[in-house]
Order: sequence, then structure tokens, then C-alpha cells
Amino acid sequence: MSVAEAADTRRWRRKRRAEQPMVPKANFTSYYGRPILKPPVWEARDIAGYLFLGGLAGGSSLLAAGADLTGRQELSRVAKAGAGAAITLSLAALVHDLGRPARFASMMRVFKVTSPMSVGSWLLSGYAPAACVAAATAFTGRLPRLGTAATAAAALLGPAVAAYTAALVSDTAVPAWHDGYPEMPFVFTGSAAMAAGGLGLLAAPAAESGPARYLALLGAAMETAATERMTRRIGMVAEPYRTGRGGAYLRVSRVLAAVGAAGAALSVGPVVPAGPPRRVVAAVSGAALIGASAATRWGVFHAGMASARDPKYTVVPQRQRLSERETAGPAAANNH
Repeated sequence: MSVAEAADTRRWRRKRRAEQPMVPKANFTSYYGRPILKPPVWEARDIAGYLFLGGLAGGSSLLAAGADLTGRQELSRVAKAGAGAAITLSLAALVHDLGRPARFASMMRVFKVTSPMSVGSWLLSGYAPAACVAAATAFTGRLPRLGTAATAAAALLGPAVAAYTAALVSDTAVPAWHDGYPEMPFVFTGSAAMAAGGLGLLAAPAAESGPARYLALLGAAMETAATERMTRRIGMVAEPYRTGRGGAYLRVSRVLAAVGAAGAALSVGPVVPAGPPRRVVAAVSGAALIGASAATRWGVFHAGMASARDPKYTVVPQRQRLSERETAGPAAANNH
């Protein structure tokens, strides 16, 4: 290369570096500055609490039935008490958000299998009495046959109660919820199992807490894997799960789940001495797992609300889908 050519090359490179992009960064807005979607008028305390407590109740009823079958009476009482208290508080949170108890009854005027809200209302109306009766008979010792029937009914409906709220939030136009619909039931079910197992570790005797430990570890693994898969699959719509309040809650959930799972595993190994030290480790891990489950529900709630407020999460995926259809159209025509 000659001296003149080298000088021209340097000038060209300096010119390229000096050039600035003329197209500004896209700023997604809507008419009059209003959101494209109207965010749900839900309070975090009520609805995120409703999601968490319903999952805790459903998972605890399943754990209680297993404890009865294996003769773990103290674990059974703890799980039944947790299920009864959690579903009562969950319904209270839901009714508080609705404003009037009559609105809950209005949702049961018809049974519509395609409506998660309709199906959920009927599920709760059957599950809540069964869970409360099971808890009452366990602590009073009266009407044991009724208690057995109520325990079986609550265990049968419990998994559906724990999972249907995933369909409820996914069946909306909120991008972070709707786009995650394939994995959301696994996130919620894993979270429910983690909370129920954590309650057993926290409150049941160490000699009877084996099923609770395994349920908690299974739930933690399921929730973590499903959340990771969901956020990877939905691409940029997953940003609210990583940033803002939603991301902060989910980071707390991951830390608490790791601490709780490690404690649950160590509470039966030779590392922790038997007796009070092992009991303390189990209780701390149980509390951490319950906290992780709650943080997951609050994180999912706030991520969804953030995605509804920002038009970007509605506009960009729509443009991508339109572009893919336009690209696929000529390709399909050429194949024919």
C-alpha cells in the first residue's frame, strides 16, 4: 500500500468513527401518552398474596394426605392447619380486592369451562370448606370419618387450586404473563410445593418431616427450571422479570430458594449434628423456602404490571410476529 493510499484509509476510518447514527432510539408511545394496555387494577398485597396463599394451601393439602397415609400425624396436623389458614386468608384477600363479598358469589352464577376465573371460583368453593373441615377434625379429634373424606377431597382439589391461578394470569393481554403461558403452571406449581414443603420443615417434628423435605426440594427445582425456561423463551418480554421490582423479587426468591434447599438437604446429613442443631437448620430452611415462594409470586405480579404499562412489550412482539408471517407467506407459496 502506498503512502497516499494509507493516508486515505486513515481518513476514511476517522470519518466512519465521527459519523453518528441519524435514527434515534425508538421511543414507544401511544395516543395522548396513555398505555396501549390498561394495567389490571389489582393491589399487590391482595392479588399477589392471593396467588401465594392459594398455592401454599393447595400444596399443603396434598402433603397432609400423604402424611395421613404414612402415619405422620404431627406433619398431617401442621399441613392441614396451614391449608385451612392459608385458603381462608387467600379468600379474604380476593374478596378485599373485589370490594364486596357479593362479587365473588356473582362469579359463580354460571360454570364456564373456558374461563379460568369461573373454574377457579367453583374450585375454591369446593376446596375451602374441605380444607377447613379437615383442619378442624384433625385438631378436635371429632368426626374422624368426615375428616378423612374432607382430607381426600382437599388433596384431590389442592393441585388444581395451586395451578389454576397460572391460567388465570396467563389468560390476559398482559405481555409478561400471556407470553409465558406454557411454563407458568409449572412455575406456580413448583412454588406451591416449595411453600408447602417449607411449612412442614418449619413446624413439623424432624422425625416426620421427610416428605416435606422432598416436596420442597422438588418444588424448588421445578420452579427454578420453569422460570429459567420461560424467561429464555419469551425473549425481550422477559425484561420485567430481570429488572425493576419484579426482577428484584425474583432475585430474592432465587437466593432464598438456594439457601432453603441447601438447608433442607443438610438437615438430614452428617454435616449437621442430630438434635436441636438439625431442627434449627430445618426450621430456617423451611422459612427460607416459604419466603422464596412468596417472593416468586410478588415478582411475577410486578413483572406483569410493568409489562402492561410499557407499550414496548406490546408493540415489538406484534411487529415481530407480523414480520414472521410476511416472511413465511412467500416461502410457503414457493413451496407449493
